[in-house]
Amino acid sequence: QVQLVESGGGSVQAGGSLRLSCVVSGSEFSIGFHGWYRQAPGKQRELVASMSAVVGAISYADFVKGRFTIGRDNAENTVYLQMNGLEPEDTGVYYCYVHVTTQASADTYWGQGTQVTVSS
Repeated sequence: QVQLVESGGGSVQAGGSLRLSCVVSGSEFSIGFHGWYRQAPGKQRELVASMSAVVGAISYADFVKGRFTIGRDNAENTVYLQMNGLEPEDTGVYYCYVHVTTQASADTYWGQGTQVTVSS
């Protein structure tokens, strides 16, 4: 059974950095496309960054370009979001999603969410 555990949120001052991670565990699986959404208080969930499975094509929302970096560590079965130059507007709950393929199925899994709070 595939499990996804998200971590790395916290509270920082403007200009600070955080690294969010999602660790995938299970038996005989492969990681496909993945990405990160966020939801600020009173706002709809919005896509922050995404990475395709095969060629690694990356897409960023305009509001994080040049500040955030999405990536994956195949050896550690981990996908991450490195966030630099954080701004108060980046405050919210961040969710990872990962498409995982096993011998029996192919599904998209979601992390439980992690709170990011940026103070001015």
